[in-house]
Amino acid sequence: MTVAVVLLTTAFVTVVALLAAACAGKLARMDNASYPTAVTRAATTFAAVITLAAVVAGTLAALLT
Repeated sequence: MTVAVVLLTTAFVTVVALLAAACAGKLARMDNASYPTAVTRAATTFAAVITLAAVVAGTLAALLT
């Protein structure tokens, strides 16, 4: 049961990170940024969401144990 929850949570966080990155890239392009700049902003957003999820998971794990 625990493995299924972990896998579903990981998949959900990955999908949310990809959606946030796609939105950031699209917004950058709408702001007349070049393609490399838009990709850089998208990658930065993806990394930030993944990092935030890891920090939240680590904090919750420390509090619940």
